[in-house]
Amino acid sequence: MARKETAADAANPGRLKQIALTYKMTRRADKKIGLVLAAVGIVTFGVFLAIGFLIGHPIYAGILGLLLAFLATAIVFGRRAERAAFGQMEGQPGAAAAVLDNIGRGWTTTPAVAMNRNQDVVHRAVGKAGIVLVAEGNPNRVKSLLAAEKKKMNRIVADVPVHDLVVGTGEGQVELKKLRTTMLKLPRVLTGPQVTATNDRLRALGDLMSNMPLPKGPMPKGMRMPKGGGPKAR
Repeated sequence: MARKETAADAANPGRLKQIALTYKMTRRADKKIGLVLAAVGIVTFGVFLAIGFLIGHPIYAGILGLLLAFLATAIVFGRRAERAAFGQMEGQPGAAAAVLDNIGRGWTTTPAVAMNRNQDVVHRAVGKAGIVLVAEGNPNRVKSLLAAEKKKMNRIVADVPVHDLVVGTGEGQVELKKLRTTMLKLPRVLTGPQVTATNDRLRALGDLMSNMPLPKGPMPKGMRMPKGGGPKAR
């Protein structure tokens, strides 16, 4: 029992410290966060307390209002903290992959399925909306990456819809803070088993590519690869 209490006591300060740190980081980008949270808590508690007086049970309604005020404040704080974090991540390499990792259940994400020498990158997510290719980098350069990846997807899973999104603030692009919402709004056209089958086919492709034998050392000059399955017998 003593060990459990000690572990719980050690965990609580850690959580409080993490919340305080998150609040400080959020306040740097959202100066009104304190006023907003206070307003949400006070209004929620006040509404339930007023209802309690109207129905003749102010104590019970006040307790319920206090709990719901805490819950509403936590929800608003979480959303504004997430928005502030996305704002700080905007434009940084790998930011889209971080968003995809936290998109929620039902999605399988694979970061950096395609990349060029300029560090433009394409990530892949598979869900009930189909396959979503998310590119980040120069909007002109990522077009070729997306086109090549979509062509490959059409060869492997031709019966699965493929969407492409480019993260950015320009015209036709999706802002980082709206990436998750945009993906969740895509129409769901696949069933659970179809999503699993799609992931299995893509995973098999990855295993096949990783297990392909590569020649060790440089290829001798003048040597040509044989046509067909192997060298012809003489």
